Amino acid sequence: MSFLFSSRSSKTFKPKKNIPEGSHQYELLKHAEATLGSGNLRQAVMLPEGEDLNEWIAVNTVDFFNQINMLYGTITEFCTEASCPVMSAGPRYEYHWADGTNIKKPIKCSAPKYIDYLMTWVQDQLDDETLFPSKIGVPFPKNFMSVAKTILKRLFRVYAHIYHQHFDSVMQLQEEAHLNTSFKHFIFFVQFNLIDRRELAPLQELIEKLGSKDR
Repeated sequence: MSFLFSSRSSKTFKPKKNIPEGSHQYELLKHAEATLGSGNLRQAVMLPEGEDLNEWIAVNTVDFFNQINMLYGTITEFCTEASCPVMSAGPRYEYHWADGTNIKKPIKCSAPKYIDYLMTWVQDQLDDETLFPSKIGVPFPKNFMSVAKTILKRLFRVYAHIYHQHFDSVMQLQEEAHLNTSFKHFIFFVQFNLIDRRELAPLQELIEKLGSKDR
């Protein structure tokens, strides 16, 4: 949520995706913000009683896009073609980009290029009213859950890259509390079978630490 961030970190990598005021999704977002503001992250990710699961996942996916957009926006000057010639999360994990449409065969590229591809692709999905309908009464498509899971899986890779390659910069900027809170919120949300556990392996140690602190 935007209130997690200081004014100094208001720079975003891509334009912020806004949920229309007055819409039901906007009300859901306000509910999530209020719950998150109480400090109970486990409660904040729970589906509110009587609400539609697809709509809840859609609202939170947009919100995580905005959060990661802002977090990555704070460290773009440190994530360059020279410093990050490949998109990685430590020495054991390297990501190659493909979107199945414009780039069908996975390509090796620098982290800034990969994240640009990734965030542009996510933005295109979120802007597609047939995939993420914002109007009341418009149904979600049958493939919505599959698309949402792919978005969340790819957004996780930005967190993984920031933690592995740029955490020193995050600390210099004094943004580590914001990063940790955002990531903890994200992990609690996706643990409802929204991301395969194998995908989370690059940050498994951190995930276990965050979980144990919450008990």
